[in-house]
Amino acid sequence: METFIYKATIEKIYDGDTITCTVDCGFGVKLTKQKIRLYGINCPEMRGENKIKGIESRDALREKIMGKNILLKTIKDKKGKYGRYLGIIYLDQENINDWIVTNNYGVNANY
Repeated sequence: METFIYKATIEKIYDGDTITCTVDCGFGVKLTKQKIRLYGINCPEMRGENKIKGIESRDALREKIMGKNILLKTIKDKKGKYGRYLGIIYLDQENINDWIVTNNYGVNANY
């Protein structure tokens, strides 16, 4: 599996496993509004029967990383079937994908 690591700033959090960020590619090049699907996890949806859990998951992630500078480790460096890059987020060396699962805001998922 080929991975790349970028500095990024969190701009928006849609739900517990989908964010939007500005990615610093280096050399003064910044890519804005890149949608990232958090790799290896699945969180409750924002609608339907799991809506309350979905909102709880999203809000916890917002409180943890919104507006912060993070490291983004992309998986494959290409978009998945829903037009999002897959990635793992690190905040101060903490793996946020793992934090979501450890705190019961989502579960591990293979896709």
